[in-house]
Amino acid sequence: MLADTISTAPADTTDGLPYTYLHLQSWARASTTIVRTDVRRWRHDADGSGREIIRRAPDLHGLNHQPTPQERQEFSRAVPHTLHHGIGDLHPHLPGDIPANPRELIRLLAPPALAGEPAYPRILTSGIVELATSQHLNPRQRATTLRALAAAPHLTYKGTTTDLAGRTGMSFEIVADGSTSTLLIHPDTGDLLAATEWINGGRRPGLHSYTLLLAHAHTRSTDMPTSPTTAAVVTRLR
Repeated sequence: MLADTISTAPADTTDGLPYTYLHLQSWARASTTIVRTDVRRWRHDADGSGREIIRRAPDLHGLNHQPTPQERQEFSRAVPHTLHHGIGDLHPHLPGDIPANPRELIRLLAPPALAGEPAYPRILTSGIVELATSQHLNPRQRATTLRALAAAPHLTYKGTTTDLAGRTGMSFEIVADGSTSTLLIHPDTGDLLAATEWINGGRRPGLHSYTLLLAHAHTRSTDMPTSPTTAAVVTRLR
């Protein structure tokens, strides 16, 4: 099992560094449009301060949209905007330590009282995506997260596929509550590479969200990484 292999991987040597760094690209619905955003975020884990560099590609009208690899080029042409956040402004999805027991993690990601509801698999899947895209997960934490995903109702393995960044991963799908959620997992590291949620019916079917997790790390400051030379402390997901 992939989770067992990851849990025995060497410990993360960057855990003592003060900042969590994430690089994300996302397509998300806002009413009847798709908002496209590239975010590089540094969060000081002790006090919640930090910095973000945000690039916005032009919004797309209509929800029946399948993102393409070519769209990613629009982020590089967009004007970057820097936001500085004060103490307490930035938060991980889960405060405190991530439980080593997958059952405990599941209870934090999805309320047990909703376990019998049609939306429960969707809530749990969304929680896993939010966790992986809001904080740097070390090998042990990724293994626990994978075990939590494996316990999700209606989970189906769909084989290997590639994301918009051209990375190949293991595709897992959950159909529940009128939507289809797909998570792409790196076959060696267990990292989340990409996540998609598609609304299947209702008044506004179409894309709900598509997220690429391009890099995650602990860094020494909000100036790192600035180039591939800092890759020793950054997990660039290829």
